[in-house]
Amino acid sequence: METRPSGPNEKQPPRAGRTAFIPGPRLRGWVERFAASHGALQEEPDDGGTFLRAADGAIALLKPPWPVDGRPGKGINAVERLASLASQERRLGVILVRRGGYAVGVVSGGKVSASKSGSRYVQSRSAAGGSSQQRFARRRENQANALTEAVAAYAAHVFAGQGIEYLVLGGDAALSAAVLEETALKEYASRKQLPFLAVADPNATVLRRAAADACAVRIEVTDPL
Repeated sequence: METRPSGPNEKQPPRAGRTAFIPGPRLRGWVERFAASHGALQEEPDDGGTFLRAADGAIALLKPPWPVDGRPGKGINAVERLASLASQERRLGVILVRRGGYAVGVVSGGKVSASKSGSRYVQSRSAAGGSSQQRFARRRENQANALTEAVAAYAAHVFAGQGIEYLVLGGDAALSAAVLEETALKEYASRKQLPFLAVADPNATVLRRAAADACAVRIEVTDPL
C-alpha cells in the first residue's frame, strides 16, 4: 500500500513527551547520551532556557532550576553555563501540601537540611445536597483552614533564620497557595517562586525527592514523529 506525506492541513499524530530532572553535574552526560540517540544537536535560546533540536526531530527543552539573578553560570556554550548555574548553592523553602498531609523543608544543593512533615485530614467533596451539603462544606472548609494555618506555622518555624532565597510550592496548588497567604508566612510571601512541583501525598520521602528535583535542570523531551 502506497503512503504519502501529510499535507499542511492534515492532522499530525501527537508526539510523545516526558520530563526529566537532571542535576547540574550530570547535565553534560545527559546531553551526550541524547545526541548519541537522536543525532547532531542544534542549540537555540528560549526564554531563559535552551532548546536542543536533534537531527531526527527530537527536541529537548532545558530549563534552569532558578533565575540567574546576577550569578550566571560559566562555560563556553549554553549547556555548560546551564550546568554551572544549576550547580550553584541556592537556599530554597519548600512547601508541599495535600488534603492528607504536608511536608516543609529547607533545601540546598538538592538536600534537605531542616524539615517538618505530618498528616492532617481534610474531607473529600460530597455529592449530597441541601442542608447536609452545606454543613459538610463548612466542615471541609474549616478543616482546610486548619491545615493551611498549621502548615504555615510549621514552615515559618523551619524557615526561620535560614536565609531563604526562593520558594517552591507543590502538591495541591490551591492549598499550597493558601498556606503562603497565611500571616505566619508574611515574611516570605514576596520571595520568588520556582516552578510548581506535582507530587504525591507529601511525606519525608517525597520531600527528599522534591528537594532533588527543585535543584535540578528540568528537561522536557518531545520525541520525533
